[in-house]
Amino acid sequence: MTSSPAHISDQQTPNQRARSLWRNRDFVLLWSGQLISTAGTQVTALALPLLVLAITHSPAQAGFVAALRALPALFMTLPAGALVDRWDRKRVMIVCDSVQVVAMGSIPLALAFSRLSIVQLYLVAFSQGVCFVFFWLARLAAIPRVVPKTQLPAAVAQNEVAESVVTLLSPPLGGVIFSVGRALPFLGDAISYALSVVSLLFIRVPFQADRVHDETPRHLFTEMLAGLRWLWHSPLIRFMSFVYAGFALAGGYELGVIVLATERHATPFIIGLIFAAGGVGGLLGALIAPRIQQRLRFGQIIPALQWGYPLANILFVLAPTPLLMALVEAGSMAVDQVYDVVWPSYRIALIPDALQGRVTSAYRMIFSSMAPVGAAVSGLLIQRFGAAPEMLLAAVGLSVLSVVVMLNPHVRHALPIEELATGTE
Repeated sequence: MTSSPAHISDQQTPNQRARSLWRNRDFVLLWSGQLISTAGTQVTALALPLLVLAITHSPAQAGFVAALRALPALFMTLPAGALVDRWDRKRVMIVCDSVQVVAMGSIPLALAFSRLSIVQLYLVAFSQGVCFVFFWLARLAAIPRVVPKTQLPAAVAQNEVAESVVTLLSPPLGGVIFSVGRALPFLGDAISYALSVVSLLFIRVPFQADRVHDETPRHLFTEMLAGLRWLWHSPLIRFMSFVYAGFALAGGYELGVIVLATERHATPFIIGLIFAAGGVGGLLGALIAPRIQQRLRFGQIIPALQWGYPLANILFVLAPTPLLMALVEAGSMAVDQVYDVVWPSYRIALIPDALQGRVTSAYRMIFSSMAPVGAAVSGLLIQRFGAAPEMLLAAVGLSVLSVVVMLNPHVRHALPIEELATGTE
């Protein structure tokens, strides 16, 4: 991996500015590679907790596996952000996907020889977390190099559309595949990561701006502080990082839904269909998000969406059948996908290219600090008191968070993204 210099040109070429998303070869390659990889990841997102529950019969162990996957985001995000701004971002993504090929491939291999243990699943979850931190930061930092700022909402929306499609198809497929053979979902995920590597190899555009080398010594700690300092002086990003920390602390949503559905006698296939319904809602949300973002102000959209999260938790507990749970999941994911288009595209537009990795890593470190705690505590609470009480407790916390977001002046008075794109931040 090559070191990046201190001074970076943030200009885009006329061709890049003129191209539509679907005539942009590099965007299509990046998008399609991530579509395939996300499909594999969604399959194992359902299969992994099912596998842990099958071999341990313990929701707490499933929570610990989720916590280990989230743990690297707490300790590695800041240095990863600085390194992503130094290194070749494309190479970072290729290495991460290659590691995931090995990690996911190890599970069917261990199952074939009857050697699978909870310790191996801990290690796989931890490696997933490490690779996700580096890959996610590199990919997010690369998007403004692949598309111009004015197309960021559309590009983020297309990514969310892809995620919604695979969320629609992958969970029921994962439930069926897991029922046929426990090793198959993980083998498929390993293949999907390999295909992602191939797509990245064919992308021609560099994933960072042209850089001018200098001889000034640079220290990793100083670069990490630069990202933290920039974030801290951006009130909106600073505030939203703590909002997402609140989301993470109220974690355990997927595990709670799985346990609730299991208590209501749902099979793995039916559980997959519940999450597939979320794909339908998410697809709708991703498709309408850019139009919502054009017609309404940021300060109108985010506070309204915020109330969807506590409401979803309450409705999951009240829904007596898997069918009604599926309807709740569809509505919840529609809200979530609109949120995941509006805020990330706005945040990316705020951050200069030279600091994309560092500021995003600082942002992620703040909210990810609560993810291991939320995952572990939710697993313990579900095991001790049940899924319904845990989800109601999380709904209380999310309601308080919604009130705080409604009252925050930086959210209410945020500028339109068009003004950010033209530099009038």
